[in-house]
Amino acid sequence: MKVMKAIPCGYCKGVLRAIHIATETRKNYPDAPIHILGMLVHNKYVSLALDSLNIISHNEKNRTRMELLDEIDEGIVIFSAHGVSNEVYAKAREKGLEIIDATCVDVLKTKQLVAQYLKEGYEVLYIGVKNHPEAEGIINDDRIRIHLITSVEDVKNTDISSKIFVTNQTTMSIREIADILETIQIKYPHACISEEICQATRSRQEAVACLKDLDLLYIVGDPSSNNTRNLAKCADPSVKKICRIETVEDIDLSDLSEEKLVGVTAGASTPTSLYQQVISFLENYHDGDSLPSVTDQIL
Repeated sequence: MKVMKAIPCGYCKGVLRAIHIATETRKNYPDAPIHILGMLVHNKYVSLALDSLNIISHNEKNRTRMELLDEIDEGIVIFSAHGVSNEVYAKAREKGLEIIDATCVDVLKTKQLVAQYLKEGYEVLYIGVKNHPEAEGIINDDRIRIHLITSVEDVKNTDISSKIFVTNQTTMSIREIADILETIQIKYPHACISEEICQATRSRQEAVACLKDLDLLYIVGDPSSNNTRNLAKCADPSVKKICRIETVEDIDLSDLSEEKLVGVTAGASTPTSLYQQVISFLENYHDGDSLPSVTDQIL
């Protein structure tokens, strides 16, 4: 079997920074209650590793950051790499919590752009994923003038006569956002557009698109990770089969043979050890081999 690796892939600088902030917080406050609002990054194995340091992730599906904050009454709260709204920040302060902000700098840049254009009297079309924490953190800063756009149909259903600023969630698919932006430009030719897909997301999507004529492409990452999900959308049409897996344990051995050309990439929130274990297994695979167990070296 020949294994092709997408380069770059795996951890981005924002994820590495967030994990460093969380682990250093525990070192600096060995006995304090430490909470994370949501998942620090979208990977279950990272959350489990943080749990082992007694850093508790508060993450319940269909609950907002404001609602999750009600569960935290003392100690330190870490804001995840996805960022939070201004009202969440204010509420944490009102509760007397010590705040550690691990928001990705690229997310902060987008947030600052939106705030700037709102101040100048614009309405904002924000292209993102409904209920995603990054989108929630920006949309909730002004629910009247910031409009969440999830599809071309959402653009068609808008009716805005004022000045318009357009931007997006940093982890969107390059291909998907292109269709939405084209529709916006047709309907609102006067709109001011700042496409904010982060460089880490862009470079990983471009790397996947360069893998051609594969029999199989493995995308390693958590099902909840938007940037991982979008890697599948960027695969070249010549790829015969795409499999999203969390770890090496999810590989279906019936898909493998020594003659196949297999590609591997990983989402920006996927631990390096999990990705490397998949690579190592595939590079050394022989018919009849069994799957290894997941490594416990996550952080």
